[in-house]
Amino acid sequence: MSFVRFLQFVVAVTAGVGVFLFFTQKNTIPLNEHLTAQSIDTTLPKEIIPEKPKDIEPQLPLSNPPAIVKALYATGWSAGYEKRLSYLIDLIKRSELNAIVIDIKDYTGKISYDTDIEKVNRYGAEEARITFPNKLIKRLHDEGIYVIGRMAVFQDQQLVLHRPELAVLSSSTKAVWRDRKGLAWIDAGSREAWEYNTTIAKEALQRGFDEINFDYIRFPSDGNLSDMIFPLSSATSSKTSILKQFFSYLRAELPMAKTSADIFGLVLLQNNDQGIGQYLEDIIPYFDFIAPMVYPSHYASGSFGFANPAAHPYDVVYFSLEKGIQRIKKAKIQNPNITAQLRPWLQDFDLGADYTANMIRAQIDAFDVAASTTPELNGGWLLWSPSNVYTTDALHLE
Repeated sequence: MSFVRFLQFVVAVTAGVGVFLFFTQKNTIPLNEHLTAQSIDTTLPKEIIPEKPKDIEPQLPLSNPPAIVKALYATGWSAGYEKRLSYLIDLIKRSELNAIVIDIKDYTGKISYDTDIEKVNRYGAEEARITFPNKLIKRLHDEGIYVIGRMAVFQDQQLVLHRPELAVLSSSTKAVWRDRKGLAWIDAGSREAWEYNTTIAKEALQRGFDEINFDYIRFPSDGNLSDMIFPLSSATSSKTSILKQFFSYLRAELPMAKTSADIFGLVLLQNNDQGIGQYLEDIIPYFDFIAPMVYPSHYASGSFGFANPAAHPYDVVYFSLEKGIQRIKKAKIQNPNITAQLRPWLQDFDLGADYTANMIRAQIDAFDVAASTTPELNGGWLLWSPSNVYTTDALHLE
């Protein structure tokens, strides 16, 4: 071999080795599929994955809860948004307020934070509006604020989406029945729905929520009611009987928990269930607090003799609560084991009338006067603003 051909051979070999090294170093996944994981680990740099931020440990309930709760309402979005949360905390600290109601699960069926509940995950029922719920509870407790978790029960769009067989159905179409707003409902006779909601409540209590507030614990009230089928409610059982069984189930499953029940304001006035299954005497034995929505705007024209009840907040709230107090007192005489107190929802929103600070304050004053006759029934009051912006002049500010 001549010297020139020898040099050409050396150059070719060197180039070939270089190309080989270039391709083997540029490929992040080895082409030889028989390489073991150990071989890959020793030849390739490991990707550094940052650890996902974690919530703090679950909290204990507030050590010194207020004797009389005075709370405002916050959606999961508001509770998870720092600017709005700071506003709400500041308002509570500067006023007579001492508690907050936060959505755990609203009408959408979405849980406001991540959980490890298997069915919640299976149904895609999480929406992390609150990134760190335990940390949120600690922050509120550190401020001395009592934390109530609100749960919409039988109005649950996410559960219906994944389990339509649990829903109220249409007799004409056999599809999921929907109310006037196009919302679906779970059949209140669904034992599986009872278990599902109770599991969520138990997990929330373990996180440190001081109380669970159950809303939409009823049958539908509007829409084409004659078209409804309840596939899981016994045809021989009344709506009141079915809900009473549910209330009893809740108390048995949550024996030590503080619980409250949201009911229609008219439930205090009527001696029937109005077709929705809510009968006051069936509810009282199973909850610590009864929370009627005595919003003056929600009473029909002619109620209490007023063409527009919304324009008469003091009278509407006072007469509603007076009737409710009488019925709870009577129930306690018949059953001394009843401990329920009255804690109404009051209106801080414009509907039926422009609600001024004086009109909002009139509702609070009406409750104070009504409750003064029976202080043992005074469980406080809850203030509802769907925007979560409150009329501060209606509250006693420092």
